[in-house]
Amino acid sequence: MKNDIGQPLPGAIPPAADAGGPGPREPQPAKVYLYREIAPANLVKICEALGRPARGKVAVKLSTGEPGGHHYLQPELIRDLVQHVGGTIVECNTAYGGGRARTEDHLKAAADHGFAAIAPVDIMDADGQTALPVRGGRHLAEDYVGSHYLDYDFTVILSHFKGHTMGGFGGAVKNMSIGIASADGKAWIHTAGKTTQNPWRNLPPQDDFLESMAEAAKAVADHCGDRILYISVANNLSVDCDCVAAPEAPRMGDIGILASLDPVALDRACTDLVRTSDDPGKVHLIERIDSRHGMHTLDYAETLGLGTQNYELIELD
Repeated sequence: MKNDIGQPLPGAIPPAADAGGPGPREPQPAKVYLYREIAPANLVKICEALGRPARGKVAVKLSTGEPGGHHYLQPELIRDLVQHVGGTIVECNTAYGGGRARTEDHLKAAADHGFAAIAPVDIMDADGQTALPVRGGRHLAEDYVGSHYLDYDFTVILSHFKGHTMGGFGGAVKNMSIGIASADGKAWIHTAGKTTQNPWRNLPPQDDFLESMAEAAKAVADHCGDRILYISVANNLSVDCDCVAAPEAPRMGDIGILASLDPVALDRACTDLVRTSDDPGKVHLIERIDSRHGMHTLDYAETLGLGTQNYELIELD
């Protein structure tokens, strides 16, 4: 893939040096597992199906939900999984104000929503931030994450798949990019590397924002190597994300629990299951995804080498 002046895009696979030889190989399909029934035991089982045990000090990245909202993953649903991996629930403060912009308020929201009762909660940028390098990106040279993130040996990206006001949808890529980013880092991503202050006055073209999310996610993936896995719960499928205090009610039914070792494949599988659903209410979520050009995030993430959109869906029962 090339840009407008004919130069290869960062992360693009170069053509074979010998024009007569074989071209670039398609990546092997990533395995994406699916349980249709959304239940605590199935979260544990799908984690085990990935075959990558969580070891050491484990960060479980999820959204604790903006005060007033109620679509976030419920503590009763995720408790068994979090305790199975011996995890600490991790978050970073928000960049948009609201009820989770300050550490003390964020901890109160997590406690009020029931998360502090099931596991320790760590607001990772409470003591500042650190930079992870971004390799091969167009927009970001660094991804600013909560400084406590370096304390963890393994990461579970536990996402609530749903719509999103700016990104079109929120899944694994968004959760590991904006979710692990510090408050300044969130602004940095939203402005495509222009500023850590007043992001809403410095918004870039939409695709630049989407590409910056993918770049930040790649920085996290590169940092973790094989010490990370991805689980998404596709329920409460509102067009709004859990950062909204008064999200729109879901218009379509739940899909299930999905998991993979590849975040791009996981997000693609979730969006495909929305599109192929026979639920007529899906049109609202599809419109949200497409009106924000949301699939571009995955297209660009694939060119960066974050993962593949080629996957095999394995349904478990």
